[in-house]
Amino acid sequence: MNNEYRDELLETLIRECYVEREVTLSSGKKSDFYLDCRRAMFLPRAAFLAGELMLELATGAAVEQIGGMAAGAIPVTDAILAAAYRHDVTMRGFFVRKEAKGHGMGQRIEGAFKPGLKTAVLDDTITTGGSTLDALKAVREAGAIVTAAIFLVDRGEGGAEAFAREGLTTKSIFTGNELRAAARARR
Repeated sequence: MNNEYRDELLETLIRECYVEREVTLSSGKKSDFYLDCRRAMFLPRAAFLAGELMLELATGAAVEQIGGMAAGAIPVTDAILAAAYRHDVTMRGFFVRKEAKGHGMGQRIEGAFKPGLKTAVLDDTITTGGSTLDALKAVREAGAIVTAAIFLVDRGEGGAEAFAREGLTTKSIFTGNELRAAARARR
């Protein structure tokens, strides 16, 4: 992994996304810090860095397509696909809606999803993995061969273990403890 890119992305996440105060996470758990990776994923340089680093994880898992639950997985998927293009890696992307649309084709899975391909589910940040586990179920039901779960940040609160129970290899660029320690060291 490119350590210069990783260090730069860590600095960006701390500066743009890390907030230390008590919050309730989407999992319902309480935490003394919050990390909103979308703030970074919509900055050109951070999206570039995340795409480059996460593409390494995706190619290391030998997957053919990537995606996860809207909205957190969308900018991460886009960043990885842009990196795949730059490196001439064939990769497809998709996202999963919370529920099927009530109009048009009525699809729950959108994008370039294709059944039968080796697939990784992903997200920007996981705690317990709830929404990404929902995406996993949807893409498995649609015929994907899901073998990996990839995350920008694993908060270390049960998400990786939940995916291991589903038989998936899990990888992340950062841990929540690593971000918290780096943020505190910079004060």
